[in-house]
Amino acid sequence: MARTLPVIDGTTPFQDEYLPVLLDAVKQLKAGLGKNLHSIYVHGSVARRAARPGKSDLNLTLILERPLNASEQSVLSTLRWRIASHHPIIPQVDLKVGDLAEVLSLDAIFSWGFWLKHCCLCLYGDNLASRFGCFEASWDIAKAMNGDIKAELGEYRTKIMATKVVANYLDYCEAVARKMLWSCYSLVMHREQRLALSLPQCADAFLRHYPDKILEIERLFILVERTQVPKKASLFMVESFGGWIAAEFDKIDRKIG
Repeated sequence: MARTLPVIDGTTPFQDEYLPVLLDAVKQLKAGLGKNLHSIYVHGSVARRAARPGKSDLNLTLILERPLNASEQSVLSTLRWRIASHHPIIPQVDLKVGDLAEVLSLDAIFSWGFWLKHCCLCLYGDNLASRFGCFEASWDIAKAMNGDIKAELGEYRTKIMATKVVANYLDYCEAVARKMLWSCYSLVMHREQRLALSLPQCADAFLRHYPDKILEIERLFILVERTQVPKKASLFMVESFGGWIAAEFDKIDRKIG
């Protein structure tokens, strides 16, 4: 029998050092986006109360009444920079943005519905998580979480090949490695019947079913830790292991549908 997935705990107080950051972020986003801002959610390590000062980004999800225009996009970029610059405890602010109509559409139940219900905590506004019941682990959720893995890997491959700036190269390597680790977890979530909330949890769940891939997982964590490796090594991981992940997804999807 499928087991209902847990949600991030909303009763435990946030880490003391992150409270000023969250309060300031909400204040600035409300002022900058005005009536177009529907609600704000926190996810990631800050939401799990496991953030590391100076190491962990602030991950926020913004739901808007309507899509941003070009001017508002510029304002949002400025707000991201301003919040991070005011709080050295966070290296950067990472934003996931959606508009209300998209979030509440039937097509978004397994993506936005799952995301808001199980992976986020509402900081401001109408909590859309209350619109959804708890989800059970399923292949539909895994596919929605994973998105178009082939296209994303292709984009990162292009960025890695083109960049000549070390900092950008490390950013791309870290981002694609994180994406691949979450994709590894998506391959087994329907079998695990549990929710992974961190990269180590993703790796542990995946290796229970694919123990022969331990070397590849270890290499991904090297990229996540921003260790500089030759481009040919990172590109090999994207093309070889990334290609295997995409092929395994297609294989499971043909079997399950």
